[in-house]
Amino acid sequence: MRILLIEDDHEAARYVAKGLSESGYVVDLAEDGPKGLVMATTDPYDVLVVDRMLPGIDGLSVIEALRKNGTDIPVLVLSAMGSVEDRVAGLRAGGDDYLVKPFAFAELLARIEALGRRNRGMGAPETTLRVADLEMDLLARVVSRAGTPIELKPREFRILEFLLRHVGQVVTRTMLLESVWDYHFDPQTNVVDVHISRLRQKIDAGFERPLLHTVRGAGYRLAENETP
Repeated sequence: MRILLIEDDHEAARYVAKGLSESGYVVDLAEDGPKGLVMATTDPYDVLVVDRMLPGIDGLSVIEALRKNGTDIPVLVLSAMGSVEDRVAGLRAGGDDYLVKPFAFAELLARIEALGRRNRGMGAPETTLRVADLEMDLLARVVSRAGTPIELKPREFRILEFLLRHVGQVVTRTMLLESVWDYHFDPQTNVVDVHISRLRQKIDAGFERPLLHTVRGAGYRLAENETP
């Protein structure tokens, strides 16, 4: 699940982003309202976590703009303003949930998980991804090929999920670094290649037909048939 966190408090943002990443989520961060609004309307997210008091455009105005634009991504509002009137204003602006600061991370995580389930119930993202006989159950976090279970580490699972969401397309190292590692720069390491090699051993080794292909000079493609 991919989450956009719109929060201008650097310490709070780092704390929340670190906790969510450790819980297996991909987290992008926007430090002000205008940037958050642009990111929420141009990139696919499963849940938005929006601070109410933001520079540029306040959080409720961001949410209202998204709703007017037809964006129905579930939104969790974070705010130190916790009166009944404040919570009502947040929900009426288009928020799906409202969490008052300071909060326990466990509660934040539970609320995000609930919003993610609600989003899946509305039929937004798939719950199962597959190509050929390779299948990933996003709810159970189980991967199998030809009915044989495959054990993946969290990072390998996220790489494979990204590849499955882009079946047949060339996925570059930069795309993987940004989506799986949250690096918006090239760390000048072979970390992607190492993880791809391990993933290939798990999903292709022992099977007649390889699914994970290297596209020389470009990146990788997950596909039933290799394309020259």
